[in-house]
Parts: sequence; C-alpha cells; structure tokens
Amino acid sequence: MLPYALKGAVDSQFYFINTLSRSQDADTKLIRKTNLEILRKNTLDTINRLKKEIADINQANSSSVATTKSLRDSVSTLEGDLRVERDRTDSISFLGIDFQKSSYHTMVWALIFVFAIAFVASFFAFKKSKIDTVEHKKTVEELQEELQAFKKKSMEKEQLLKRQLLDEQLKRNS
Repeated sequence: MLPYALKGAVDSQFYFINTLSRSQDADTKLIRKTNLEILRKNTLDTINRLKKEIADINQANSSSVATTKSLRDSVSTLEGDLRVERDRTDSISFLGIDFQKSSYHTMVWALIFVFAIAFVASFFAFKKSKIDTVEHKKTVEELQEELQAFKKKSMEKEQLLKRQLLDEQLKRNS
C-alpha cells in the first residue's frame, strides 16, 4: 500500500508520510526508513525531472533567442533591400543621371509643353508664310500682266512710230 500511496506530488507524499509516522513526543515523529528512502527517491526523481525540464526550456529558449536574432537580422537586411529597391523604383536614370520620378515627370511634361509651343509657333509661321507666298504670287502675276500689257502698248507705239517714220521717209523720198 505504501508504494501506491507514495505517488503523486512531493508535498502530498510528505503529508502522507507525516500521517503514517508515529509520534514520539509533540515535536518528534518516527518515520520508517523504507518510507523515507521511497520519499527521498521520489523527491530526487522529481528534482531530476524538473532539472531536465528546465534544461529543455533553457535550450528551447536559447534556440528561440537565436532564431529571433536571426529573424531580426533578416528583417534588417530585408528593410535595407526594400529601401534600396524603393530608391531604385522612385528614380529614373536618364542620360546617366538619376532623377526622382516626380522630377523626371516634371521635366518630360515641360519638354512636351515647350515642343507643343514650338509646334504651334511653327504652324502659325508656316501658315503666315503660305498666305504671304500666295499673296506674292498674285502680286507677281498682276505685275507680269501689267508688264505684258505695257510691253504690248510699247510695241504697238513702236510699230506706230516706225510706220509714221517709214511714211515720212517715203514722203520725203518721193
């Protein structure tokens, strides 16, 4: 009966042995040696089991600490890589010069605006040149018509004068 009763928590085993022991006087009790040996063995087993549990917990803890340190190192490395990638994605290399995306977009839109203004100015200059060219062609045609008309009149006058001269010469010779 004793080996079965001396199972369980160490505190309950001490209580059980205390109740089994005979009292010699008010402060002293007599304990059987075998019961004391069983209790000592059970106490040592409990201490050894708890030491093993503590060692296992310490080992798991040190493993967790190493894993945590490794994970923190990984996180800091990933944060650095993320920062580098963000900087790389937030910048654009143009003609070997790194620009922030916002600066690059501003520059591109400014160039587009300048080219649009240059195009509009060129378009209006071309249109004005075209109108001027058409006007000058009309003016040249009119002047050429006038010149032709003047030449025709001059020729007619010259022919008339030649006839008159010829008539005068014929009158004189006759």
